[in-house]
Amino acid sequence: MKSTVALLRTTPQTVVDDIRRLMKLAPASDALKAGATTILKNNLSWHLMYPGANTTPWQLEGTILGLRDAGLNDLVCVENRTVVTNARKGETLNKQRGVCEHHDVPIKYNFRPADMTWQVYQPRSPMLVLDKIYPKGIRIPDYFHGKNVVHLPTVKCHIYTQTTGSMKNAFGGLLSTDRHYCHSRIHETLVDLLAIQKEIHPGIYAVMDGTTAGNGPGPRTMIPVAKNVMLAGADCVAIDAVAAKLMGFEPMDLPFIRLAHERGLGVGRIDEIEIVGDVEVGRENWNFHIGNNAASSVGKLFWFGPLRWLQRLMFHTPVVYAFIVASALYHDRIWFPLKGKPVVRDYLRNSPWGRLFDAYQPGLSGQNALSGELAESIP
Repeated sequence: MKSTVALLRTTPQTVVDDIRRLMKLAPASDALKAGATTILKNNLSWHLMYPGANTTPWQLEGTILGLRDAGLNDLVCVENRTVVTNARKGETLNKQRGVCEHHDVPIKYNFRPADMTWQVYQPRSPMLVLDKIYPKGIRIPDYFHGKNVVHLPTVKCHIYTQTTGSMKNAFGGLLSTDRHYCHSRIHETLVDLLAIQKEIHPGIYAVMDGTTAGNGPGPRTMIPVAKNVMLAGADCVAIDAVAAKLMGFEPMDLPFIRLAHERGLGVGRIDEIEIVGDVEVGRENWNFHIGNNAASSVGKLFWFGPLRWLQRLMFHTPVVYAFIVASALYHDRIWFPLKGKPVVRDYLRNSPWGRLFDAYQPGLSGQNALSGELAESIP
């Protein structure tokens, strides 16, 4: 039986309504359990606003409205942090908080004990690596049990996994800030996490934003490229496979997709995936590439290269804080001021999607993404 991925060409003027239509083409109502709380799992690859890196406000708003169209009204947004990302700063700078507040969707944090606690979980499925990486027990947030989850990734490259999407989006939500232990076995980790998700969630769904996609050494230091597409579906493997194919990669060459397909967790072969909507878009090849930045070049030496024998010393002891500080300084204090800011400035001034972001006001988007004064601000 083929998995279904909905794919639509969209515009700043119609994107919110297009997302609602997308979620009917790949029916969210069929994938998610009625009456259950539904977690909206935002993606914050960077607390700074950078095109293609993070869940967009229209992606979040369109998904909220699409879920309510499907009769799913008990919604909550869950954020996580990384050692170099500030969730509260990110949700503000990326205009996610305003969307949630407008639509009365509460925000919870997997790192705040008042919202949820971390408990050892014993998977029923055989694990590839997580039980070895965490021999004292795999700890996940207790709050996630019994709730639907909707992932909100963007279409972008990744320095360690080649592409990143709905499967990688669970990495931050289900694993704590010591998840860097998993980097050397990242592909197997993503497969294990998908197996766990299928055990704890009654329904899984993804809405992926490709309005501005990220080419190059993602998930942060990328070249943003306007591609004007949105994807949705209930099979995380299939939606990631379609996104990878659009970016110009063979999905089954990506270990996390191939392993998940082989273990029956989803469909990774493009010829076994039914694309609905704007079917011709699925034949595009964007010819993306990954490349490296200064941080990834150093990281790969320890995770996958000749210095990997030093991993335990470098990443399982206080020495890791030197890498954390260095990464934060490189990304926020060096790369972003020198290279990122000009990209953001150009995006906000010259890209229709950037002008939409700059003027975005939740609630003006119920019928169209642009209306009234907002429409006048974007020629």
